[in-house]
Amino acid sequence: MQNTEILVSGGGIAGPALAYWLRRAGFTVTVVERAPAPRPGGQTVDLRGAGRTVISRMGLMEQARALSLDQRGLALVDASGRITARMPADSFGGEGIVSEIEILRGDLGDLLYEATREDVEYLFDDTITGLDQDENGVTVTFERAAPRRFGLVVGADGLHSTVRALAFGPESDHVRPLDVYTAWYTATETMDLDGWYLMHNAPGGLVASARPGRLPGEIKAGLSFRSAPIDYDRRDTAAQRELLARRFARVGWEVPRLLRAMHTASDFHFESMGQVHLDHWSRGRAVLLGDAGYCATPLTGLGTSLALVGAYVLAGELAAAEGEHRVAFRNYDRVMRPYVDQAQQLPPGGSSGYAPFSALGIRLRAASMRSMTRWPMRNLMAAQFAKAGDIALPDYGRLAVR
Repeated sequence: MQNTEILVSGGGIAGPALAYWLRRAGFTVTVVERAPAPRPGGQTVDLRGAGRTVISRMGLMEQARALSLDQRGLALVDASGRITARMPADSFGGEGIVSEIEILRGDLGDLLYEATREDVEYLFDDTITGLDQDENGVTVTFERAAPRRFGLVVGADGLHSTVRALAFGPESDHVRPLDVYTAWYTATETMDLDGWYLMHNAPGGLVASARPGRLPGEIKAGLSFRSAPIDYDRRDTAAQRELLARRFARVGWEVPRLLRAMHTASDFHFESMGQVHLDHWSRGRAVLLGDAGYCATPLTGLGTSLALVGAYVLAGELAAAEGEHRVAFRNYDRVMRPYVDQAQQLPPGGSSGYAPFSALGIRLRAASMRSMTRWPMRNLMAAQFAKAGDIALPDYGRLAVR
């Protein structure tokens, strides 16, 4: 095989999933991750459609099910806590807004890490600072480690991908903002969720949510708002918390409690929502995977499926081409492009449907959810949820060989 040594940037979900399949095909893999260790906690991600199939082919479905959360579904609530609309988890055959199998991002990441750490090199607390490609490989410089040579480099490092910036150019050229900003964190405040993922909309494009975690007494909280583009320091979490405190200062329901928990949460993460669009996911010996190449945003519920399926296809095409990257990258694009194009189509209403500005828009959102399980909306929503499985996964024989 050619290009047997591969560097993967990003140790979340897409990176370790790719490392798993590459090792099965006989490649030598190094994963570099900026965090000092596998990231714990985080919010829930869906295992649905083809993403669920990939986890099954890895032999990890039983473990994933054991880690999945026990949730009754999604319910919208008003300022007094009264439920105005709900969608049970068994809607649409378990493939609805809240899917049958939901797992904390950190738990899924740890499952993939444990499945790979014995035969994959992990470089934690480090990041790529430079890529120098030539006809025989890539010289990679790191923030901490000494420079090294690799045959190929994969960017699986999220919306703000370092590999994409180095190989493809500025983020602004490839990321389309949705003008939605979101914070996720864990709260230990006492709240009666009754097993539901509760979500409250307030005028001004504000959304607050709380859902059960996996551990007793653990609540996974979210605060989102729509806004014209704002400048913020991605590393200044104190300023981010203050921004949210101001935005949500007069919001009812359980928001005062969620704001108190936000100020002490150790896993607080603030992010803008945006989609990544590129005509090609490779440039020379560098290739993009998951959110780095085709982020669909959390509004679609398909980010995890894209990451898992993309990892399987990229590894499978590299194995089929015996490491010849030009052939493999071209086929990776051919197989994945239709799936990605569909997955990036936002649900009806897009960001305005998720975070309406007006009280009327909020009432219409609740009415829309109440109608989702009835004709004709049911057919529209079933088509939206079916996108997760709308790909014929190739059977890569090389990946079956250990």
